[in-house]
Amino acid sequence: MSKIQIGRQFCGPPRSGNGGYVCGLISAELEGPVTAVLRAPIPLDSDLVLTRRDGAAVLLGAEDALIGQGGAATQALPDPPAIPSLEAARAASGRHIQNEQQVHPICFTCGPERDEGDGLRVFPSQLEGAAPGVVACTWTPHANFARADGTVGPEIVWAALDCPGYFAWVETEGRHGALLGTMTGEVLHPVVAGAEYAVVAWQLGREGRKEASGVALLDHDGRLMARAHQVWITMARPFAAPAGAAAANA
Repeated sequence: MSKIQIGRQFCGPPRSGNGGYVCGLISAELEGPVTAVLRAPIPLDSDLVLTRRDGAAVLLGAEDALIGQGGAATQALPDPPAIPSLEAARAASGRHIQNEQQVHPICFTCGPERDEGDGLRVFPSQLEGAAPGVVACTWTPHANFARADGTVGPEIVWAALDCPGYFAWVETEGRHGALLGTMTGEVLHPVVAGAEYAVVAWQLGREGRKEASGVALLDHDGRLMARAHQVWITMARPFAAPAGAAAANA
């Protein structure tokens, strides 16, 4: 059992923890691919407990309220439909929707108002030449997030994979409210601070209010470093789709 706090640096929504970051913390308690489920908003700057129960990792809040839990993966992990070059991923980053309108300006993963080394600054957009809703960007883990051996922990890798799955849907459906509900993921190889990686995310399907996405992290040779399956719960009607999305789907 360990007592932890999720500091405000690691927010997703302004008053709640970043879903990918918290799922990654849960995954660190287990081996192999992990399915993590978020059951409640994640309190910031509050005392929480991360412990094991019946083989599962659980995150508890005040009065033992269940916030999240994880166990052996219950969902198959998808393979990316495209392997973008770093050059193509950089070009997609430059077309990110938040260049034109705010979506999550202070999010630990995708917030453009976060400085290098404070947030991850992961900015995916449509990958040129790929099917509509396949988005990409680059990500270089900052030294501030490195452990003693120069690698970054699973909570940082899972956080980097968080928002791209949402933006895969924004690309064709328009901006809309959604919260990460479930994330199944694995880190296959050590992710090193200072190295540039490509992130690619794509749509897997919709069922009611649930939008499923796949996300992958690739090194400069296209080697799969980490991947995830996500389920997002939509919260509101979408805004207008990004310019060009309708034409791409025609």
